[in-house]
Parts: sequence; C-alpha cells; structure tokens
Amino acid sequence: MDTLTDTHAAALARLGYALSDAGRARILMRLRGGEATPSELVLMLGASKQAVSNQLACLRGCGLVVAERRGRNQVYRLTQAALADALDALAALTLDVDPDCCGPAGCTCR
Repeated sequence: MDTLTDTHAAALARLGYALSDAGRARILMRLRGGEATPSELVLMLGASKQAVSNQLACLRGCGLVVAERRGRNQVYRLTQAALADALDALAALTLDVDPDCCGPAGCTCR
C-alpha cells in the first residue's frame, strides 16, 4: 500500500482504540483462534457478562468482530481472516517494547 488515506488512518485508529484495552485485546486474540460465545469469553476473561458484552459491542462498532445467532446463542468471530495475521504480527512486535513504558500510569518514555 503506497498511500495511507484518511479512511485507512481512521481504520488504524479504531484498531488502536480496540487494542488499548487489555480485555478487548484478549478477546481479539482469543477470536483469532476461532469463534466463541460470550459465555466462553466470560470464562476466559474472568469478567462479568456485562463487561464482556460492553467489550464486544465496542469491537463490533469498530468493525473487528461480527456476531451470528445460532439457536439461542450468539457466536462471535473476527470480521476478516487477515485480522488474525495482523494480530499475530502485532503480538510479535510487542516483545521488543519496554513493558514499563506505557502502563496504566501513563507513558514514561518521554
């Protein structure tokens, strides 16, 4: 991709926002391995149903996940297979990042 358009920049900003929360990032990393129900995500995260529901709503709004009704269950998956590859690449890059830099207290790398 030679040119980064405003549309591309907005999409990257949404991805960055989605990944800025550890719960949302964990949901995305889980879904890169395949679809999951909210109940499965609640168990994985150890979070409340409401918290997971809020995170999934955000990820849907960002265009990163979709839900499909199957009987009484909603099943979530990534919107694009390429997103799983991108998440894997981003996860690999984090190994070179100072873990003490941009924590909850803010950026200390100034």
